[in-house]
Amino acid sequence: MAGYLSPIFFALFVWWFSTGAIIYLDGLPRRTFKWSMLAATGGFAAALYGLWETGDDASVKGAHLAFASALVAWGWHEISFYMGYVTGPRQHACTEGCRGWKHFGHAVQVSLWHELAILVSFAFIAALTWGGANEIGLWTFVTLWGMHESARFNVFLGVRNLNAHFLPPHLAYLKSFLREKPMNLLFPVSVTVSTVICAMLVMEAATATSEFERTGYTFLATIMTVAILEHWFLVLPIPAEAMWNWSMKSRERKDALDRRPDGHHRHDVVRTPRPLAVAANPD
Repeated sequence: MAGYLSPIFFALFVWWFSTGAIIYLDGLPRRTFKWSMLAATGGFAAALYGLWETGDDASVKGAHLAFASALVAWGWHEISFYMGYVTGPRQHACTEGCRGWKHFGHAVQVSLWHELAILVSFAFIAALTWGGANEIGLWTFVTLWGMHESARFNVFLGVRNLNAHFLPPHLAYLKSFLREKPMNLLFPVSVTVSTVICAMLVMEAATATSEFERTGYTFLATIMTVAILEHWFLVLPIPAEAMWNWSMKSRERKDALDRRPDGHHRHDVVRTPRPLAVAANPD
């Protein structure tokens, strides 16, 4: 049992903490973004090296390092997007009433560079690990990528809990691409397919013949389970975002610094600029 519990708790902690850390860093003043991005880029380079180094390491340690490296690599994409460095050619909201394929095309444009960067990273990671004894990092990245795309389509089509308050001011224009509704037709398909895949991963972990395989499949099953839960959080009437309320403290402190005791804004601090949604570019 310990062979399963250790990777499960490791994956859950890294998922919870890394998500909150990204939200926290994204809530700091924008003058700090360059340093966060620099650190994330250094981590990304280290992650690629770690994936290359563990490509033929079929040990429990190798499984842990490959899994962690894939998460760090994925974290770079999250940070670069939410800090506004790698987003897309469109950086303003849709006008009221924009619907259909035109609206979908605009949604693609707001994250096009982000999606292409993920594709390039996948190619690099595949080149570094394909055919090796340890492909845990590759499949971890693929799992995160697939569930990321599923979640994006679902919030675009409409879900109950958009959690738009987590978006930083400089990405406020993204709210025009989120739709609030109880559920959409894609959601049952998303959770059904992902649940079947998760069940297969659980079976592989349960029947694994080596400690390395058991650890690796447990990592993949755990991260898939978490991604499925995140999908359910989008439609269930539960305050799941409360798990990361601590990460919003950076925005609360920044707001406090931006105001004097008498309630007026200070002029001697660096503040987040107005949302790009006010751009004059029409649809």
